[in-house]
Amino acid sequence: MALTLEQFLTVIGDAVVISDVSGTITAWNPAAERLFGFTAGEALGASLDIIIPERQRRRHWSGYDQTMHTGITKYGTSLLQVPALKRDGSTISIAFTVALLPGEDSKPALIVAVIRDETARFSEERALRKRLAEAQAEVQSKSPS
Repeated sequence: MALTLEQFLTVIGDAVVISDVSGTITAWNPAAERLFGFTAGEALGASLDIIIPERQRRRHWSGYDQTMHTGITKYGTSLLQVPALKRDGSTISIAFTVALLPGEDSKPALIVAVIRDETARFSEERALRKRLAEAQAEVQSKSPS
């Protein structure tokens, strides 16, 4: 039995968001609904701005436009870790890779992002870094000068 793309997008546990050259969302799977809180009906046709914190937008769109113009991204194989917005306005930490899908002219027409919630791991790492810094400060304060 061959799995269709639609079936795959429905069953995959990671969020999959596909957007066009202008950043308009063209595909939004059930995992994206669970992660971000927007239904497919709310997300389809909307700008990616619905999940990009305002303070990150300028940087995001600069990189997005450059990627669409050049057809080059380092995030096809490297994880990009950034904050993202949920429908309720809260912020989460996400990690994702992207794939560029070419149009008829061989230039990028769509970007597929495969996204995972990294909020818990990010919080744990932050707490560990804080504890390490506190332990190092304590050791330094106890060492003779």
